Amino acid sequence: MKSKYVILASALLISVATFAQKDEIKAAEKALKKGESKEAATILQGAESLIPNASDSEKAQFFFLKGNVYLDLADKNIETDKNLSLAAKAYTDLIAAEKASGKSKYSSEAAVSVTKIKYKLINNAIADSKVDKHSESANKLYAAYLLDTKDTLNLYYAASTYVNAKEYDTALKMYDELKRLNYSGKGTNYLALNKLTGEEDLFTTAAERDRMVKMGTHEKPTTETIPSKRGEIFKNMALILVQNGKTEEAKKAIAEARVANPDDTSLILTEANLYLETKDFETYKKLINEVLAKNPNDADLVFNLGVLSANAKNTVEAEKYYARAIEINPTYLNAYINMAALKLESENAIIAEMNKLGTSDKDMKRYAALKAQRQGIFKSVIPYLVKALEVDPKNEDVSKTLLGVYSALEMTAEKKALEAKMK
Repeated sequence: MKSKYVILASALLISVATFAQKDEIKAAEKALKKGESKEAATILQGAESLIPNASDSEKAQFFFLKGNVYLDLADKNIETDKNLSLAAKAYTDLIAAEKASGKSKYSSEAAVSVTKIKYKLINNAIADSKVDKHSESANKLYAAYLLDTKDTLNLYYAASTYVNAKEYDTALKMYDELKRLNYSGKGTNYLALNKLTGEEDLFTTAAERDRMVKMGTHEKPTTETIPSKRGEIFKNMALILVQNGKTEEAKKAIAEARVANPDDTSLILTEANLYLETKDFETYKKLINEVLAKNPNDADLVFNLGVLSANAKNTVEAEKYYARAIEINPTYLNAYINMAALKLESENAIIAEMNKLGTSDKDMKRYAALKAQRQGIFKSVIPYLVKALEVDPKNEDVSKTLLGVYSALEMTAEKKALEAKMK
């Protein structure tokens, strides 16, 4: 008989808890309707401990209300970041609870709020990133991804931002998830200039963009190809693994990626870069030749080979690749800039030697020779800097570099003409 009383007592305790949580939910709902979100949040915090024992329908109701309360607080600019995160977590818990129960009462309504939170998180993440709050930005981007796991672009940006925050282990977890999803990020952007705002608008399809152009609200339609991001993903993974002393693991990860994506040349470049980092120059050269054999007329590919060669201090090869990129695409801005930078870099050694020279006849002779050599470098970069400005007339860095070159060569007329254009 004694055991029956124990069972009865337990049943009474559960019953009392159930009534208590229902009362708390009702009280919180009333407070929210009155606009007293802080009070509603306090009430819900008191009921939190009762939720694990609640029924599926009560759990869903609780999480839905919790999401609404914290979203309302965020909308009122009360601890916006914190309350957005709490709202996002509540809605995620709601969707999981309804999915587990097989019943969907609040999920469709919550989906609207989820979308709202997602874009608030993304916009706030962008704002954080602009003021170098990379860790906060990454957390928000990852929260946005958790709200909509189909939008894998947010996971990619979260991983990249964790790298900027120097939270490499967290970034590696994100990259592992992208690898598991076989994410590439490859796609196409359909753009057109908005006549009202003067800014380019992005459209999901070419048909949608062309329709707006025909209506007269937009002009100058363009199509932009988004290259695969797999190379960057595996490059960052490899760099983190190498930094952690896991070079072989890095090589294995890239090798696996290449097997899964045999036509993705960005991965071959990444593998080449890894072997370059580990000073295995023979394998590096082999992979570079493999890239060129696959696509010899891809300007981006050839340009990237130039960057890799420049990083390897192989200036002759780098110059060859930049020249080839320009030959393929005569408006390739970065190829002109990098070619000029590559040539100007050799000036450092000349200046260092000039500074060490004395005033003897021998030293003065050598000084004159070095000065002529330096002027030759300046003259050689002018065509590339001029062409870069033709492609991008508003590029201040290129303009300033060219002004410095004109000054060094005492080309007063050219300097004044360029200064007039910059005003």
